[in-house]
Amino acid sequence: MQDGLIPELQSALFFETPSEIYIRVFRELKPRTPVPPIRVEYRSFANADSSVRLENGVIHVRISDILQGAPAPVTESLAQILLGKLFRKPVPRAYSHRYRLYLNRNDVRRRMHVIRQLRGRKYLSGPQGKLHNLEPIFERLNAQFFHGLLGRPNLGWSLRRSRSMLGHFDPSHNAIIISRIFDEPSCPLLALEYVMYHEMLHLRFPVEHSGARRCVHTREFREAEKNFPRLAEAKQALRNL
Repeated sequence: MQDGLIPELQSALFFETPSEIYIRVFRELKPRTPVPPIRVEYRSFANADSSVRLENGVIHVRISDILQGAPAPVTESLAQILLGKLFRKPVPRAYSHRYRLYLNRNDVRRRMHVIRQLRGRKYLSGPQGKLHNLEPIFERLNAQFFHGLLGRPNLGWSLRRSRSMLGHFDPSHNAIIISRIFDEPSCPLLALEYVMYHEMLHLRFPVEHSGARRCVHTREFREAEKNFPRLAEAKQALRNL
């Protein structure tokens, strides 16, 4: 008998509505505080995003409809995470682990991938910038490091000159986006080539999922990154930015 609960009570907990789960978790986190109105709604987000806010005495919880129909223990875990964040309470590792485990399930990841394709908005400028064209850079690196075997994804420049996100590979839209900060005469070509090479490695070595673990830079990825010539010089150029 798990947790000392009789089977009838366990069944009752299993069939709680999302709102009832959030009310119960609130009472666990703040047992001496009267429970305010809690409004839980599922929204058509492009990712498994969730948010919580306290406004005019009402707790508003917005959850991606990707998670609608998730098992009750997963909904409870998310409630612990969101309400813990709202009230600055530490979240027990068991809840965050259970939630990550669910998101890493093959069927959930496939559903998120499809929804990102259908709902996600992706700004694609095209490969030609003011100074550089990303296509010949991609093809040159492809021939040099990948025997020309990588299929060319959509290539484009970011909307803004970001210094925090220098580049990223979006598998849902099969796109490599490079920050416009590299499309300037003052930026060395070596830095641009290294960032492009790094994102091409994400194309070559996809993210690995195992249980609740998500590994973006695998051992093979890190080893392949060392093949870039003048690696230390390229990284120093990025630091100078």
